[in-house]
Amino acid sequence: MTRFLAHGIDFGAVREEFNLPHGYPPEAVAEALRATDRCSAEREDRTDLPLVTIDPPESMDLDQALHLERTADGFVLHYAIADVGAVVEPGGALEVESRKRGQTFYLPDGKVPLHPKELSEGSASLLPDQIRPAALWRIELDEQAAPVSWTVSRATVRSVARLDYAGVQADSDAGRLHPSITSLPEFGRLRAAAAVARGAIELRLPEQDVVPDGEGWRIDLAPRTEADDWNAEVSLLTGMCAAAMMIDARIGLLRTLPPAGPDAVAALRRTAAALGIEWPRDVGVGEMLAGLDPNSAPTLVLMTEAPSLLRGADYAAFDGSVPELTVHAAIGAPYAHVTAPLRRLSDRYSTEVCLAIASDAAVPTWVRGALGSMPEIMGGSDTLAGKVERACIDLAEATVLADRVGDVFDATVLRSRNGKRTADVFVPSVSVMGKCVGDPAEGEQVKIRLVAADVNKRSVEFSYPA
Repeated sequence: MTRFLAHGIDFGAVREEFNLPHGYPPEAVAEALRATDRCSAEREDRTDLPLVTIDPPESMDLDQALHLERTADGFVLHYAIADVGAVVEPGGALEVESRKRGQTFYLPDGKVPLHPKELSEGSASLLPDQIRPAALWRIELDEQAAPVSWTVSRATVRSVARLDYAGVQADSDAGRLHPSITSLPEFGRLRAAAAVARGAIELRLPEQDVVPDGEGWRIDLAPRTEADDWNAEVSLLTGMCAAAMMIDARIGLLRTLPPAGPDAVAALRRTAAALGIEWPRDVGVGEMLAGLDPNSAPTLVLMTEAPSLLRGADYAAFDGSVPELTVHAAIGAPYAHVTAPLRRLSDRYSTEVCLAIASDAAVPTWVRGALGSMPEIMGGSDTLAGKVERACIDLAEATVLADRVGDVFDATVLRSRNGKRTADVFVPSVSVMGKCVGDPAEGEQVKIRLVAADVNKRSVEFSYPA
């Protein structure tokens, strides 16, 4: 297949536009270099557990390591999370700077990290064959992979292997999975079925990814394997257990999303009917979406419309009384972020809450005092991260297509904007999504012409008919 490359993309302009920080303050780096485990006396030695990590191959900031055992009556999951709260000094320069950032920001030419790499890719990362401090979750599950008990405690751990998604998928297909995750496919499929049963909504939209290619850049659709989904189910399960602990103890930080309103569901039903997608009245949204052919044009169109169901995501901090909304509608259950503390600020504090609850101890004052500020910090950083990602993709799209104005492309119509004579289209040959002037019908495969590609404005425009 022909590769369409973009040369000389200046992602630095995106960094400047959104005022992303350059480097890390020296005093915070110095603090990271001398960081020690303040909770070493509390830890159980669990270096006997043959934990493994599963991450993209280039990742060095490894937050999570797992071991999954199949038992006679279910599963036992051990999930080690980098214990960032034990190595970042409360009130220190490192905490102050990480609170300004909120999370790691990812750009095609590099990331703007939440923590200095000396910590996030070094002393706190769960790198293979290194003894590390961790918050170690132990979750017991029944034959259907439903959790029956869970707890978390401080431990020292050691990862024995660094795996990646494609490798895990290949090993699964070949029947040679690492002994620590032999049961992961069964676990993952059972958890996915449980998600559908509880009304979870998963959107399988094409995810654009700007990747280096020799001296240039290209836009790909980010690959997603079953292994990605299995690993995601481990993290989701842990976040659900954490949320249950917090709600029971009446203190914590939840990730919330209100249920879709009847008007949004009705609108999606009309779209499904127009696309010829059968949707029985007694079938929920999540079950319907999960049953669609992911490779069909009607599915792509419906998945593009489905985000209208998932509006109003927020963080809910509470101490003493439980918020009115505790559920995350896309997950179909209460949920909390606790599994990525090297890359997401809130997880550090949420993990400390869970550790205190599990040990029947008071939540530390420095944690309690920070909870109330987390919704604003995390909401702002989530919004910024979305804008940065979109700007990078828009810039790459315009640059890839800059010298192809006038060319004709095959496209799928994602959304027609009635009355405005415009549509949103997806062009698979270049993995571009853009605006099209004209009135093509949703779900149709059409030929469109590129009429503009403006690098400065980071925009592309097509016309129909071609």
